[in-house]
Amino acid sequence: MTRRMDVNCDLGETAQPWVDSHEPLLMGLITSANVACGGHAGDDVSMHAVCERAAHLGVTIGAQVSYPDRQNFGRVRMHLDPTALASTLRHQYAALDEVARRHGTRVSYVKPHGALYNTIVRDVVHGSVVVDLARHHGVPLFGLPNSATEELAVERGVRFIREWFADRGYLAGGELVPRSRPDALITDAGDVRTRVARLIRNGDVESVDGATIRMECDTICVHSDTPGAVHLLNAVRDALTSERVTIGAI
Repeated sequence: MTRRMDVNCDLGETAQPWVDSHEPLLMGLITSANVACGGHAGDDVSMHAVCERAAHLGVTIGAQVSYPDRQNFGRVRMHLDPTALASTLRHQYAALDEVARRHGTRVSYVKPHGALYNTIVRDVVHGSVVVDLARHHGVPLFGLPNSATEELAVERGVRFIREWFADRGYLAGGELVPRSRPDALITDAGDVRTRVARLIRNGDVESVDGATIRMECDTICVHSDTPGAVHLLNAVRDALTSERVTIGAI
């Protein structure tokens, strides 16, 4: 059986008018778009622009829900009570879904952003809120393999999409290197291509401290704000094609 891999990217995050930014170039290289829906970035204008282009290209749309913290781009943990967190995530999802439906498409999955993504790797309180959002709408959830999020999703009957980041360093325990560290990002296209090929061939990646981490994934991500994101996505696609992997949405 031919292996299939989704390629995703966070979109709608630029401070520029969307059509004038580099993000439209990224859209043609992915199969799933994680659309910022007002929490850490994004607004009605950007959501319309991204959804219109995604619908035209046949790219799947996901709600990139986050802590409501535009000042810190959603990359600082917020100690919200579960009710407050659930409320803001519901509103973010609903805002994007309304826009998507106007363009003849819909939100097909949930992917938490930034600090929320990393927090729920271990935090079952905030993790339960995110899992329940996906369960309520009957859509899959993107997340880190072997995390508390994955366990909660399995327990509650939510399809869990295991995600790997081509442009991020990993710790030996399988978690992402904090962005405060200089080895958090992978920005060389050659390195990205090598990492993807190794992942497909061997089912593992190397951590920043030299450990070998077993890794199974269903989707590969490159962040839109990583320097050279267009080149990195091209490297991901080239590696997948060379390894005879079919690139397609989940």
